Amino acid sequence: MDRFHNLTELLAIDRSAHAYFHSLPAHIRQQITACSASVHSARELQGYAEQLLRKNN
Repeated sequence: MDRFHNLTELLAIDRSAHAYFHSLPAHIRQQITACSASVHSARELQGYAEQLLRKNN
């Protein structure tokens, strides 16, 4: 599993993570972006997004 410095680096390098991130609803993307320093991998991105999606339903 690749590990990145933050969300910005992850999205710039990992095309599948970038596509996944942009497939999320805008309000979920905003919440993830607010804590982007703690997202270091595609797995963390997906886990955090799934957690937020469950919480917001």
